[in-house]
Amino acid sequence: MSPAGTALLDPPEPEGRKTATAARIVGVGTANSGESYSQRELLDIFRITDPRVRSVFLNSAIDRRFVTVPPQDADGARLPEAQGELLAKHRRLALSMGADAVRACLERSGLELADIDYLCCTTTTGFLTPGLSAHLIREMGIRPRTSRVDVVGMGCNAGLNALNATAGWAVANPGKVAVLLCAEACSAAYVIDGTMRTAVVNSLFGDGAAAVALVADPPDTAYAPADVPPAPGGPRILGFASHLITDAIDAMRYDWDDDQGKFSFYLDPHVPYVVGANAEQVVDRLLSGAGLRRSDIGHWLVHSGGKKVIDAVRVNLGLTRHDVRHTTGVLRDYGNLSSGSFLFSYERLLQESVVRAGDYGVMMTMGPGSTIETALVQW
Repeated sequence: MSPAGTALLDPPEPEGRKTATAARIVGVGTANSGESYSQRELLDIFRITDPRVRSVFLNSAIDRRFVTVPPQDADGARLPEAQGELLAKHRRLALSMGADAVRACLERSGLELADIDYLCCTTTTGFLTPGLSAHLIREMGIRPRTSRVDVVGMGCNAGLNALNATAGWAVANPGKVAVLLCAEACSAAYVIDGTMRTAVVNSLFGDGAAAVALVADPPDTAYAPADVPPAPGGPRILGFASHLITDAIDAMRYDWDDDQGKFSFYLDPHVPYVVGANAEQVVDRLLSGAGLRRSDIGHWLVHSGGKKVIDAVRVNLGLTRHDVRHTTGVLRDYGNLSSGSFLFSYERLLQESVVRAGDYGVMMTMGPGSTIETALVQW
């Protein structure tokens, strides 16, 4: 272990350069639910006329989101959904989007379903027993002997928590394929009651899933002369750093709403400032463990938590708007996709074709705890 809370996956380098003792991301795939709506369309669909609520929607820096709206009654009004109906919606959407994201990831990785040795699924928008991983293995025809784990209830930061576990498994099983899936059916976690508390949540989140495949090369392929550039392909995951803001443990949470008979998500209005104030220490700890400074980082892949959250992180870390262009672009086009948001940004970065061998990147997610999770990668 490096300094407290920072896990570095690379040991000291021998003569030459160690190129692949860490897990490497070899592919990414994303998916969404069926239909995308503008914020104005959603206000009309749910017949929201309160000017305060409309202002929250229209000033969110979100243009469109993929949302699965409730069915209509005879008058065209949207019917309330009971908690059981929402859980069924979560299962349906998470399985559909999750399977699509995994297939897209495998295709871009040059892999098949039969190549998967480990499957980690993360979600916060519903609960299943057995977990989503078991349902996906059955529905997709993944080998039943595949090792699996489900990370449930950790929120928007959970993608990096799960990536940490998945990378650790890959390093312990070199040459084998580990797949991480973040599947969030945010449409299955809504309460509509006319309050500002629920308006903030309802204006922000969208449905989406993202998957990445990881492989750690066998030890006999892990060394190369110092003058040989890194092998082409996805980045190696060099380490992780976490920070739990214990004084803000209730700032993002699920509560049971007796009146509605369902869970209701809560976001404290001070979340952006709390996250921003703590961003520097965890990022600097991540980088100092590798002997790096913020100026050494060429690519920043930050969770699309909301306009104010992104601005707070950007200002406190001294980043430019260009640095967070994918973060703001994902928020604009999809809303907050919870645990998989940072992987949508990663996919957009790859589509730009601007990454060069040797570049460093930082992945950063924020969520309930309140928690900031980070990962250091290098191409």
